[in-house]
Amino acid sequence: MSADGLTHLRADGTAHMVDVSGKQVTARSATARGRVLLSPAAVAALRGGTVPKGDAVGVARIAGLQAAKRTPDLVPLCHPVAVHGVEVDLVVEDDGVQISATVRTADRTGVEMEALTCVTVAGLAMVDMIKAVDRTAVISEVRVTAKSGGRSGDWTRPA
Repeated sequence: MSADGLTHLRADGTAHMVDVSGKQVTARSATARGRVLLSPAAVAALRGGTVPKGDAVGVARIAGLQAAKRTPDLVPLCHPVAVHGVEVDLVVEDDGVQISATVRTADRTGVEMEALTCVTVAGLAMVDMIKAVDRTAVISEVRVTAKSGGRSGDWTRPA
């Protein structure tokens, strides 16, 4: 650990992956949420099943699932963990799509990054699927909303 107490920095300031081999294996989960803000025409296309590329919600859900499993390939200091379960929900609302993901594992480190990556990539897939209808789509409000397990225990984002 560095002199500043930052676990991912060595004393000389260089980044490294923390050794978690001595930590207990525990059941852990993390939930993240985000939104894709869309035009009324895009929402109508989603609701009416007229998106030119097809099932945007289904494709975004699968993209999120795949992303959760590939997180260590994208986030440099993220440990590979055994992803034991991923739930991805996309709900079409009047101003866009609400995305929620919960990732579960029994491992030595948490899955917050996996949940965030899941939501973000699901949002990216939604934007890709809907861009022919709405070039102004915006991914927003991606955040961890809850976690459980591990040394720090349970946490829920205040309302």
